[in-house]
Amino acid sequence: MDYKLRRLDRTLASPGKVLEFYRDRVQLPDGQQENWDFVHHKRGGGACVVPVLPDGRILLIHQYRPAVDRETTELPAGAFDMDDPDFSITASRELEEETGYRCGKISRLVRLDTAIAWCDEKVEVYLAEDLTKSGSQNLDEAEEIGLEAIPVEELKRRIFAGEIRDAKTVAGILAYLAVLSDRGE
Repeated sequence: MDYKLRRLDRTLASPGKVLEFYRDRVQLPDGQQENWDFVHHKRGGGACVVPVLPDGRILLIHQYRPAVDRETTELPAGAFDMDDPDFSITASRELEEETGYRCGKISRLVRLDTAIAWCDEKVEVYLAEDLTKSGSQNLDEAEEIGLEAIPVEELKRRIFAGEIRDAKTVAGILAYLAVLSDRGE
């Protein structure tokens, strides 16, 4: 398709440690021009992991998120480390740091573009199986994280009741449910 909407210019409005905020000048299909906001994730994004305990429950974290001013229930995740050759290493590292568990098997579930209308962040979601407790959490100085192991059926209920709303968590759990269905479980 020959799109008439196009970006004419991009100007850095505010640099940041992890994110950069830009002002895009775009031409609309009717020929008018507007300024649009764009957010660039300097690390490219992050990795998220669906950690499945031997009994089938999923290990999730609880933490306070200032952006939404509430405690959230999420899958373990973190920003991509530029020293990691791939996102699975980031996912494995975050699993161990945030939960104290290691996985014997990790496989990619899905790739997400988190907010394609205004941001280039991507999140790679992985399935972590054959979990073993490796020690205690190794949290960053800004992290306060609680853990909860939740049965899959309860996670489905919480998602559709609006109790779990974090996009990467919802997508990761639903992708895992598709894997279970494919396996005939």
